[in-house]
Amino acid sequence: MKIIHLLLIILFTAIPPALAHQDPEQSGFIDVEGGKIWYRLNGLEHLGKAPAIIVMHGGPGGTHRGLMPYVELSDTYPVILYDQLGTGMSAKFVDDPNDHSHWTVEHFVSEIGSIRKALGLDKVIIAGHSWGGTLSAEYAVKNEKGLIAAIFSSPLISTPQWVADNREWIRQLPENYRDAIERNEAAGTFDNTEYRAAEAAFYDQHMCHNDCVDYGFRDNGAPGNRDMYMTMWGPSEFTANGTLENYDISPKLPTVEVPVLMMCGEFDEAAPKSCAKYAAMVNDATNVVVPGAGHATLGEQKDFVIGTVRKWLAKKVK
Repeated sequence: MKIIHLLLIILFTAIPPALAHQDPEQSGFIDVEGGKIWYRLNGLEHLGKAPAIIVMHGGPGGTHRGLMPYVELSDTYPVILYDQLGTGMSAKFVDDPNDHSHWTVEHFVSEIGSIRKALGLDKVIIAGHSWGGTLSAEYAVKNEKGLIAAIFSSPLISTPQWVADNREWIRQLPENYRDAIERNEAAGTFDNTEYRAAEAAFYDQHMCHNDCVDYGFRDNGAPGNRDMYMTMWGPSEFTANGTLENYDISPKLPTVEVPVLMMCGEFDEAAPKSCAKYAAMVNDATNVVVPGAGHATLGEQKDFVIGTVRKWLAKKVK
């Protein structure tokens, strides 16, 4: 049986370790507006010699755990993973837990600058998956000094387009699931068992199209922030009624000045045809479709994804 609700497992539960090189060489907390964020770093020997890779996790409200395979690149680059303010290892270091004013695109993009400043990172590569891909795109259009390259992995670029693409995927589900989604969305009954069963069927095809390996990391059992996900996004991957409902950065993509690697799964929620369209809007973009994968590309095709990133960086980063 396929792994269902993989997104929720990755985002909101503690998972046993699975990577051989998971221990950070350096870790700690960085001050940001509204509190502190936890980071981990591998590849210390390459600091100042190669650009650092800053990896942004998905969600909103997820944690770095699902992106642990990026640590494999620390044999060549410094690799920094972190938990965004209010989630994972950073959840207990919010100045005011009742203040959600920092749950904005602008705030989470600003955390990248805070990491660079705190760690003295002059040259960086940014890599984000899903919502992290949003942050990668947002940072890339700023064309900050020292930005060398950007990776958009299964990114949320436009919420309206994301929803439209997933409506197409939904139309390919069996009729009972299609009807359950339509009825319960109209009624707002997102906890209905029929809706959740349809959601699980959708995730079996488009979150994890085949069996996934979990490359998670326990980190003292620090879970993600489900409330943040619901507030900013919505009740499921294909129903967006949160603060990101009208989000769209696609008009700014032509302003990106650095090389971009666009990746998505063959059956991804970030649909291949849309990712190809977005890549075509960037001056220097490489578009790659991960064969046989859904949205959880690292869980299904880790070697392909990391191998693609490694080869692309070797070509584009001098």
